[in-house]
Amino acid sequence: MSISSRLSQVFLSAQEIPFDDASKFVFFSDCHRGDNSWADDFARNQSLFFFALEHYFRDGFTYVELGDGDELYENWHFEAIRQAHSHIFWLLRQFYTDGRFYLVHGNHDMERADPQVVARTLFFYYDERTGKKEPLFDGITVHEGLVLRHAPSGGKIFLVHGYQGDPINDGLWKVGRFLSRVLWRPLQLLGVNDPTSPAVNFEKRDWLEKQVEDWIREKNQPLIFGHTHRPSFAAQGEVPLFNDGSCVHPRCITGIEIEADEIRLIKWWVRPDDDGRLCVAREVLAGPRTVASLF
Repeated sequence: MSISSRLSQVFLSAQEIPFDDASKFVFFSDCHRGDNSWADDFARNQSLFFFALEHYFRDGFTYVELGDGDELYENWHFEAIRQAHSHIFWLLRQFYTDGRFYLVHGNHDMERADPQVVARTLFFYYDERTGKKEPLFDGITVHEGLVLRHAPSGGKIFLVHGYQGDPINDGLWKVGRFLSRVLWRPLQLLGVNDPTSPAVNFEKRDWLEKQVEDWIREKNQPLIFGHTHRPSFAAQGEVPLFNDGSCVHPRCITGIEIEADEIRLIKWWVRPDDDGRLCVAREVLAGPRTVASLF
């Protein structure tokens, strides 16, 4: 099935989330949380991510994770990831119990398209301190896509990871997972990147983004996605395609915020202050522009 057909299929079946000018959303994707080994790309940015999420939790944001949150291609068991980053999942649990957490699966966590896998791995975890099963994201639904419906204007923003229609990452995802586990993970430990990934294969990335742009033009439908790891922000008059980037950039994490009827592309990074002391800083990379201007 083509990228256009798959995107249309997901869009038409996606759950709608109403929002207005008082709503606050933050979107991150491609965290690729691993087991804290040398192959865990997320490990170097975990403190940045935790700091940023704490900020958004305190400020009343709803967190939407747009796929590839956990690296389930390279890692056989989610529990090893949860244990390695237990502080992250503790905070995600706070978002969830507060009704401010939505989870979209990507190709690297495609197994979560199966509700039985979700129930078995995400509803509860075993707490070694209490010796009991404790709730994690009990009852959660993992989505393939979501739609934000802007109540004042009726306009919609499509949220999706972006692997749809990409042959090796969609219909043949089990092949991709097998190759990652038995081939690319050992090579990654030696410093070799997967050349089939759109995050490192520039020609594939450009081709994929062009296909998504064509769908947006045809449907006149704003879209936020991840997958390619390349942050992008559509200026006024451009095709309304937005990419939140990733949380595995070498020196920062990038995401997209919606707040006070404005959308912006941001990054969190460690920078020196005027006295030379290192501090975590948030920086606006592009925008803002009004949400209403998207429609």
